[in-house]
Amino acid sequence: MNPIGNLNKIFESRIRLGVMSILMVNEEINFNDLKQMLEVTDGNLASHLNTLEENGFLKVHKGFIGRKTNTTYSITKAGEKAFKSHLAALEEMLKFMQ
Repeated sequence: MNPIGNLNKIFESRIRLGVMSILMVNEEINFNDLKQMLEVTDGNLASHLNTLEENGFLKVHKGFIGRKTNTTYSITKAGEKAFKSHLAALEEMLKFMQ
């Protein structure tokens, strides 16, 4: 049995892992809050959010608060399922190593 065979490559980045972890426990979160929580730059975060969105793991909502744009993110059902599978694979990998 390959202990890493069931891991999802999309979640190998620590930033994507952090984004998905935050979104698993928050219904919706905006870009600036994600940036602050993960302590990353705008460009770095945007790149990882695009990857997650392109893979169907995130929903993006663009709106306004007053005259300022407000972009929020939420997890999709596919994203939730994929992330839970990734976490289960990590647990199996740890059990395999013991």
